[in-house]
Amino acid sequence: MICWINPFTGLAGDMLLAALLDAGAPIEAVRQAIGDTGLNGWALTAEHATDHGLRGVRAHVEVTDEATERRAAELIEMASRATPQPVADMAVAALRALAVAEAHLHGTEPDLVHLHEIGGHDTVVDIVGVAAALHALGVTDTVCAPLPLATGNIRSAHGILPGPAPATLELLRGAEVTGSDLPGETVTPTGAALLHAAGARYGGMPAMTLATTGYGLGSRRLGDRANVTVVALGRTAALGTGTGPAEPGGDEDVVTLATNLDDVTAETLAHVVARALDAGALDAWITPALMKKGRPGHVLSVLARPAQVAELGTLLAAETGSLGLRVTGSRRRVLERSFGSVLVDGCRIGVKHGPYGSKPEHDDVAAAAAVLGLPLRTVAARALRLATPAEPDAAVRGLPEETV
Repeated sequence: MICWINPFTGLAGDMLLAALLDAGAPIEAVRQAIGDTGLNGWALTAEHATDHGLRGVRAHVEVTDEATERRAAELIEMASRATPQPVADMAVAALRALAVAEAHLHGTEPDLVHLHEIGGHDTVVDIVGVAAALHALGVTDTVCAPLPLATGNIRSAHGILPGPAPATLELLRGAEVTGSDLPGETVTPTGAALLHAAGARYGGMPAMTLATTGYGLGSRRLGDRANVTVVALGRTAALGTGTGPAEPGGDEDVVTLATNLDDVTAETLAHVVARALDAGALDAWITPALMKKGRPGHVLSVLARPAQVAELGTLLAAETGSLGLRVTGSRRRVLERSFGSVLVDGCRIGVKHGPYGSKPEHDDVAAAAAVLGLPLRTVAARALRLATPAEPDAAVRGLPEETV
């Protein structure tokens, strides 16, 4: 599912949460995810309201804990307990992005950062709540229209700062923004962190089959317009209607992150590919390239789901020192597959079965070849002869395993 965000008058955590609730996210699922963090002394409600004739939802977060300053590490630890796991992953990514931004601005380490105005319980509720709502709606791709940024003054624990808030600007690096004639803060650090964690792309409404819309009303009343964030949910118009990690035989949205490198060693490139795969990338590869001025180089590419863009993009930049990445969206079709195993002279070898053939797992074959003192291809051939797509794992059915 694609979620297109229209920050008509700006973006804050509570406004985005309200818009997603209006679009159909179940509030009980949101409350459950927040409750699993162990957070106490909070209540989340949503009410229908109108603003300048526009009907939408306004989210209310009430807390009995008046503290607004906490260490970022404390909030991250709370968010890590959210369920299901994808919700925790996004919430942690958002809070970690806040900590990194604040650490950069104050010249300290992320683990030592104290969050002031955004260190309260309501920040955890907004961030975990949005992550849970996106997950419940099946959103795998987030696109945001250019963000309206207002100037002026921002009151903070450090005194009066120029608007937009420095943390907001730090988090919006690479985002599309535009000026706004509205007074005060239009995009909050929490809103910016949520876009960062969702791996949001920027631009107009993408081509999709529109399913539903939601209107999230802010608490501030404006004189000439509704204070609202709008979301539109839809399915990709082309290549079927896959909405998330695809079931075998289905389609899903994917993105390719790519960067050109001409000053990175082969050892580092191999290390980055391994790290990307360990971090959950769908695939990663290196392509030789002839760079400008005739310099030899490489193109490092990583295939991922849209929700992984922020995490994997940060990993690639940190490991390679790259100053930029290309992010290209596409669709992939996942074919039917099954997994089994066979025994070759007592060595278990996993086998992957697809609609057009089977393949023994290389690492298992290599380990068996070393134990048996046989050539790699001999062991692979024996495993393949034993593997039958119709009966991929005899042991699963309680039958004796054949041995060559």
